[in-house]
Amino acid sequence: MFENGIFTISLDFELYWGVRDIYTLNEYKKYLNGVPNAIDLMLQEFEKYNIHASWAVVGFLFFKNRDELLTHIPDTTPQYRNRDLNPYIYLKEKKLQEEFHFAPNIIKKIDNTPNQEIATHTFSHYYSLEDGQNIKTFEVDLKKAIEIEKKYISKEPKSLVFPRNQWNKEYLKVLKKLNIHSYRGNEKSWFYRVENGDSIKNIRRAFKLIDTYINISGSNSYSFKELKKSYPFNIASSKFLRPYSKKLSMLEPLKLRRIKQSMLYAAKRKRLYHLWWHPHNFGINTQKNIEMLRNILEYYDYLNREYQMQSFNMEEVSKLLMNNSSKN
Repeated sequence: MFENGIFTISLDFELYWGVRDIYTLNEYKKYLNGVPNAIDLMLQEFEKYNIHASWAVVGFLFFKNRDELLTHIPDTTPQYRNRDLNPYIYLKEKKLQEEFHFAPNIIKKIDNTPNQEIATHTFSHYYSLEDGQNIKTFEVDLKKAIEIEKKYISKEPKSLVFPRNQWNKEYLKVLKKLNIHSYRGNEKSWFYRVENGDSIKNIRRAFKLIDTYINISGSNSYSFKELKKSYPFNIASSKFLRPYSKKLSMLEPLKLRRIKQSMLYAAKRKRLYHLWWHPHNFGINTQKNIEMLRNILEYYDYLNREYQMQSFNMEEVSKLLMNNSSKN
């Protein structure tokens, strides 16, 4: 079992590749413009509080520009029925603004910061539950993501976050084959399930919003026994850190209380609590979001002193599970 509670943070680093089908670039620029500064500030806070975090990076971001990316396109790519999801069509048809699509220098900065893991968010921001793709194209995509990370930062990713949280149980055998030790699954409650063509998506969204402020799904923390029962390990989400909203600013204390109560529960019971978000969520209202994050990290620091809660990234949690599973 865990000797202490564990606090895990993961971030989905994707820039415009993650929202192409939802927003126009002009609509989303205000968020993307703030990403470099937001990441600098987050890394400062992580160093200050000795936070070990996993950064799940879309493989496309490792390149300097469109031409460099085009020389690394796999021979086999997904052919999504929804054309808007296909990044390879987008590559052919659009002129890309580099600062919104590529980030090699930012990735190196993260990699050079102590205790930060560069995980993978697949090569192309791959949608594992959409029509027009299959396990073969998923494996090709993931192989390419591993190849590119190894080429550019001399490491192979050991953790994965499925884009849009579309984790596909059938595809876990590919992770095992390619030596990916863990992935981030979803919370257990029914309204956190992700399904293609979900007819009650808006209902699920409403429940998730309520659960941000009022506890209706529990702590969503996990025991050693739960995490070790399958491999690759499902280091599941406990909570999405919803960014600051002026419209909902009156509810900010409730959001923080919700997170802290679950962190305390995990610390006292030697369980794992996993918080996640996207860097672009902090791209606007950056100072408000950093203040929110600092509040949470200060509370982690208290739990570290009071209950010896530890900060581990996903790769470190996997190593702990692999090294100790035979004892339990």
